[in-house]
Amino acid sequence: MVNKVDLCGVDTSKLPLISTEEKNELLLKIKNGDKEARTKFINGNLRLVLSVIRRFFSKGENADDLFQIGCVGLIKAIDNFEIEQNVQFSTYAVPMIIGEVKRYLRDNSSIRVSRSIRELAYKIIVEKEKYMKDNNKEPTVGELAEALNVSKEDIIMSLDAIQTPISLQEPVNGSNVDNINVEDQISDKKNSDVYWAETITIAEAMKKLNEKEKTIINKRFFEGRTQIEVADEIGISQAQVSRLEKNAINHIKRLYK
Repeated sequence: MVNKVDLCGVDTSKLPLISTEEKNELLLKIKNGDKEARTKFINGNLRLVLSVIRRFFSKGENADDLFQIGCVGLIKAIDNFEIEQNVQFSTYAVPMIIGEVKRYLRDNSSIRVSRSIRELAYKIIVEKEKYMKDNNKEPTVGELAEALNVSKEDIIMSLDAIQTPISLQEPVNGSNVDNINVEDQISDKKNSDVYWAETITIAEAMKKLNEKEKTIINKRFFEGRTQIEVADEIGISQAQVSRLEKNAINHIKRLYK
């Protein structure tokens, strides 16, 4: 699917390109109600839609559906774009396209989430993208809660509620066959001799980690915290928590062998 050329009957290798100058001219015509200019502008930005939806191909959704939803986001961007603003159309359109695709993925999730939680999650995502654009870093849960005037618990609950379900056989980190699977973390093995032996070995390996890695591993796997909660508690981004967590697990695995 990733290498698919034909989407919705459109040969993506032959999608037209229009220059920035031509885009500006077309936008002026669109503002004056020129339907032909609007059609040409849409066709000239289909490559933008394609570039945005590629990041969602791993979700397992049909590429044609994603492309159509992305086009809906593009059209909404065209209809709401104000040429008086000192901003490139693509800068304005990309978040609109992403938002439309994410809304589609949430609304079509196999697990039904209440409308109020979905709406709050959408606001959180929009606010997070805005914050990252303005500050060039991820916001903490506290900063999101303050910006949206809701509790930290509501932020965490809403984001967790829209997460895509995963297989019990999916590795916790990466795709390496030696990684810990989800089922390894939730299965009950506490009454076995193997469990106690492994616990002692892991406890010894934990002593080799630095303080930040120890804190993250303890909070994530022994206290059951989410990456977002850990990030907020120790004052770093979720991406940093994920990276440090992966490094710590790989370190433990190397010592465990």
